[in-house]
Amino acid sequence: MSSFTSLGVPENLAAVLTADGKTEPFAIQRDTLPDSLAGRDVLGRGRTGSGKTIAFALPLVARLAGGRREPRRPRGLVLAPTRELATQIAATIAPLAAAANLTVTTVFGGVSQKPQEQALNRGVDIVVACPGRLEDLMKQGVIRLDAVQIAVLDEADHMADLGFLPGVTRILAATPQGGQRLLFSATLDRGVDALVRRFLQNEVRHEVDEESVPAGVMTHRVFVVPSDGKAALVRHLASGRGRRILFTRTKHQAKKLAKQLTAAGIPAVDLHGNLGQNARERNLAAFGAPADQGGVRVLVATDVAARGVHVDEVELVVHVDPPVEHKAYLHRSGRTARAGAEGVVVTVATPDQRREVGDLLRKAQVAAPLEQVSADDATVSSLVGAVAEHVTPTPVVAPSNGGGNGGGRGRTRSGSASGAARNADSAGGGGRGRSRGRRPAGERSAQSGERSAGSTAGGSRSGQSKARAGQAASGGRTQTTPRFTTGSTVADIQRGTRRPRRARG
Repeated sequence: MSSFTSLGVPENLAAVLTADGKTEPFAIQRDTLPDSLAGRDVLGRGRTGSGKTIAFALPLVARLAGGRREPRRPRGLVLAPTRELATQIAATIAPLAAAANLTVTTVFGGVSQKPQEQALNRGVDIVVACPGRLEDLMKQGVIRLDAVQIAVLDEADHMADLGFLPGVTRILAATPQGGQRLLFSATLDRGVDALVRRFLQNEVRHEVDEESVPAGVMTHRVFVVPSDGKAALVRHLASGRGRRILFTRTKHQAKKLAKQLTAAGIPAVDLHGNLGQNARERNLAAFGAPADQGGVRVLVATDVAARGVHVDEVELVVHVDPPVEHKAYLHRSGRTARAGAEGVVVTVATPDQRREVGDLLRKAQVAAPLEQVSADDATVSSLVGAVAEHVTPTPVVAPSNGGGNGGGRGRTRSGSASGAARNADSAGGGGRGRSRGRRPAGERSAQSGERSAGSTAGGSRSGQSKARAGQAASGGRTQTTPRFTTGSTVADIQRGTRRPRRARG
């Protein structure tokens, strides 16, 4: 049985992994590390959850250790398709980099550019970036890539799906020709093979088949339910004690379902392209946190937003709306049964979707019988297991006319737990999800696949008008709209109390 040090990993980096409970390399790490640590270009192919991030983080840090950093000239570059994935890659690299006295920063749109400029001006060793904002900074002269010694392209096939390959090509062309390149992708279609031919030299190819991925068990189920019973089935599936991710096709549906679950006593947060970066990070933090620290068990997400979400111990993935493409099915499902864990994937289908779902599973090469169920069937209860204690949302006292924020407009909002109720407003008002900082065009296009069913902004304005009308009719008395506030823990909510809100300054 091999260890990280036997593969050539420096002892100080292996010690960081050991402290984190990682002592045995996964297949893609065993296969690629001897070559990547030796400085060779590597093409790694493997499904999500196979251990790719550590596979490229180790040679990245090992190669740059002992070097000298310069302002605006990073020596290591990682390209990722989404902000969430970039953030999580940086979090994985950070402890390894610290052990080698290296620094890491992220570069992506949707947030203010100034902190990124400041970090680059100070000098960083490794930049983890999304293509859109990185190209913007290159054009402005804020960053140069002529000192990059090792460049990594992660989830190259997803880059292609989002239309990022032209930008990726320009970025890689700005790095030195003799530098080391590592490319990881599940497939080589849609132009990824062209990147390989142009930028990788004498690359060593490693492909991890399904049998060599850690022995996680992913069970696929299809529940067929009448349209009028679908909502009750989804609530039951969301009610278990473990973490679960529910996927919808649109941003509007994700936001709506998170609110409905929270109002039903199942705290949930949403994740989609309409949220600003701060709201995304808050909701992801809530989903990853323990319940006694304000965490929630349910994340409702769209395809684009959740592609790069890697949260441990997700026991159930629910396709509330079956995806259109089989690749989306596989990527959604890959949020569970990661790195040796077990997980269940449930597709909820109405009778008229039976043929559509059958075609989808055949293309994904997944075998799953179609089961006719209702929400209270023993089959469903057995899968859900023990039901978590429901959390009663706390009422909100609307300010009287002439008082409170905004001169007593008396808006009431219902929303998701742990601050998600405020996300639309904190992101820029009325649920439009605007965030500070211009989002590059390349990253805006990532949201094009999340077409909303109706105008979210218009719906929020309508909701505010109704709230004001309700307040006028009640004379500014207490509104019973369920709401959770930022900083409230699940225990606070169960007691019917909330932490004080910070004053707006």
